[in-house]
Amino acid sequence: MTTMRAVVVDEPGGPEVLRVRDVPVPVAGPGQVLIRVHAFGLNRSELHFRRGQAATGSFPRIPGIEATGVVAADPSGALPVGTQVMTMMGGMGRTFDGGYAELVVVPAGQVVPFTSDLPWDVLGAVPEMLQTAHGTLAVGVRPQAGQTLLVRGGTSSVGLALAALGRLQGLTVLSTTRRPGRVALLQEAGAHHVLVDDGHVADQVRRLVPGGVDGAVELVGTNVIGDTLRAVRPGGTVCFTGMLSDEWAIPDFYPMDWIPNGVRLTAYSGEAADLPAPVLQAFLADVRRGRARVPVGRVYRLDDIARAHADMEAGVVGGKGVVLVRP
Repeated sequence: MTTMRAVVVDEPGGPEVLRVRDVPVPVAGPGQVLIRVHAFGLNRSELHFRRGQAATGSFPRIPGIEATGVVAADPSGALPVGTQVMTMMGGMGRTFDGGYAELVVVPAGQVVPFTSDLPWDVLGAVPEMLQTAHGTLAVGVRPQAGQTLLVRGGTSSVGLALAALGRLQGLTVLSTTRRPGRVALLQEAGAHHVLVDDGHVADQVRRLVPGGVDGAVELVGTNVIGDTLRAVRPGGTVCFTGMLSDEWAIPDFYPMDWIPNGVRLTAYSGEAADLPAPVLQAFLADVRRGRARVPVGRVYRLDDIARAHADMEAGVVGGKGVVLVRP
């Protein structure tokens, strides 16, 4: 096999710039692993890259910041051929070719092995979603069992994963959505209380938790962060993790006006090393036993990649979008 099918972006633009073509098979060198991709998840950061909005990256490029599959070659011999693995971040799909392909070469340090008999569309949804949700809680919020957690932007894939992890960690989870029709989705994911976001979530939160929640995760963006901060008690923490609104910065930011007394504001953006293999394996076991749910929205084929990006832009995926490379 000298060529493989991959999605290539030659220049920034709309979904139509995502083109499937035959390209040379990459070769793993020292310190690298070649992965045969079975599935990959779709992420908004790939949308930003495709549009030319990303701060890093170059064209032409095979995009994709994550991939799930099996080891095809490991020059070091550390990972046997056929080992199930996930990989993410580290420059994938921006500074070097990413997971939108039948095969991908990545640094060995960003390969996370696992064992599971779950279907590939479920496994393909996990890497970046779980890494972000786990890291947000473990690093950004650091909640304790029995505390309350607000997830602003709960119907995003990370928001749904946070609801599942929060419940597993003994938290009372409040999740938001702008669409009343998504309430059941959030409840199925693990949210104890669902709030329809009318722009004044802090008022709704304090009717349920008068003193304010112990922690919150901001997934919507800077346009609502002020309201999210007001939903948290003194001594509590808000972690800025996502930007679904594509609003990244706060003009004329005045901390004493924006941040309530005693409320902590943190941020999280992680790498593959921030998802320990035991954490991944434990989560997959919880899914297998029915204690957690992977929020797969829509499943696509590689040839459907332009439609998949259009659906992601339109916000109609309804969870994590996944592409099955090997149906």
